[in-house]
Amino acid sequence: MHRLFVALRPPEDIQDALIDTMEGVDGARWQSDEQLHLTLRFVGEVDRDAAEDLAAALKDARVDPFMLSLRGVGTFERKGRTSALWAKVEDSEPLAILQRRVERACRKAGLAPETRKFVPHVTIARANASTGPIGGWLAEHGRLALPDWPVDRFYLFESRLERGGAHYEPVIEYPL
Repeated sequence: MHRLFVALRPPEDIQDALIDTMEGVDGARWQSDEQLHLTLRFVGEVDRDAAEDLAAALKDARVDPFMLSLRGVGTFERKGRTSALWAKVEDSEPLAILQRRVERACRKAGLAPETRKFVPHVTIARANASTGPIGGWLAEHGRLALPDWPVDRFYLFESRLERGGAHYEPVIEYPL
């Protein structure tokens, strides 16, 4: 079985700027530079045949290259507790089109439709019940504004869950 997702990777200078925000919350599990990405579609566990069908279908999910911006930060909650800290991706019509085309490719490959709303973001940290207060971090980074970055490719990633957290390996690169 393969645990897959489709994502964009920010360039190294954007990764470095995000890493600079990674302090000030006790118990947060900060992402490593290799974990920083913008998920277009979480696929989950699939067998080899489904993975190959998806890899082929994604070749049709194309748009012209475009620019993206990270502006501000936010959180996700689960059961009333913060579960993640993230950088917000500014609204982008080309990104929305690419995401819809990736979703279409997933359905063409036989995957069930995604039911969650697409909220473009780059996760900076994971949190749980033992994570300290986040208010100071949100206040300090609330006006995050990083340089625009060019998007000219996306990736099919495989996620391997390991002791120290998830390890993400790009399997296929899809140039735009």
